[in-house]
Amino acid sequence: MKSDPVVYFENQFVPLSEAKVSIMTHALHYGTGVFDGIRAYWNTASAELYLVRPVDHYARWKANCGILRINVPHSAEELAKITADLCRRNGFTGNIYVRPLAYKSAARLGVHPDDTDAFSLIAIPFGDYLDSRNGLHAGIVSWRRVEDNAIPSRAKICGAYVNSALASDEARRNGFDEAIFLNESGHVSEGATCNIFMIRNNKLITPPGSDNILEGITRASVIELARRELRLEVVERSIERSELYICDEIFFTGTAVELAPVVRIDHRDVANGKIGPITAELRRLYFDATHCRMPAYAHWLTPVYNPGVTMEEMKAEVRDECWAV
Repeated sequence: MKSDPVVYFENQFVPLSEAKVSIMTHALHYGTGVFDGIRAYWNTASAELYLVRPVDHYARWKANCGILRINVPHSAEELAKITADLCRRNGFTGNIYVRPLAYKSAARLGVHPDDTDAFSLIAIPFGDYLDSRNGLHAGIVSWRRVEDNAIPSRAKICGAYVNSALASDEARRNGFDEAIFLNESGHVSEGATCNIFMIRNNKLITPPGSDNILEGITRASVIELARRELRLEVVERSIERSELYICDEIFFTGTAVELAPVVRIDHRDVANGKIGPITAELRRLYFDATHCRMPAYAHWLTPVYNPGVTMEEMKAEVRDECWAV
């Protein structure tokens, strides 16, 4: 990583050291911001960096910014192009993470927001968020997931992440790798930073949006892979806490965590305490798809260094690489 990487701030590319806000900024005091996260993966064979579903991420981000009445003046497609340009300016040749952040930028005190908005885009080299190679140990925390009628969980609202910070801190202090939230109804909601899936009787089950979850892009990608590639039945329904203790497999999904197997819950083994076969296969499929090794999912990817390449050319490149292997 460069000592002073380039970021997109106040509608221009500037060194990170010059991207500063006032300590009076409204979002700093009251949490009035909305962020998102986008992964990009480096493919060594093609010497290309692929952004994963950037237009989908930006469309969600812009919609969620509307909850706080934050205006982002660019379209999702324009934001994806700015992000690719940002990556090129930094010369990344490895996996990265992009953080879009829109916020109430007025430098004043007073909780009532106004129409003074700003946004920034930051891209940094990024490896594993959680080391899940041998599976994670997760724990259900005492904190409850914030309710939709309090702060909507479907939006990555900055202030809402105090909820996740409290849960994550409790989980780590209790010896767990990641937290699991219940909602106020006692149903499983999600992890502190990720969606959750379980497998029971060869069905892939995940909580619905009405159980106060983030409507994850990675979650949607994994559901598509499960249905299309493994022909699994996917069920979106409420999950009881005790089901996590008796199910066959569990895993988390998210832009940062990717697809992370869970092998223990609350000091209890999930099944035999090892990564399950369906989880392992879904993780392989997800990494192949997001690293441009599956032609059917090339439309998920935006190349950074060769932005003019067509979808058919991308698919042909993926096929050639697969034959080479």
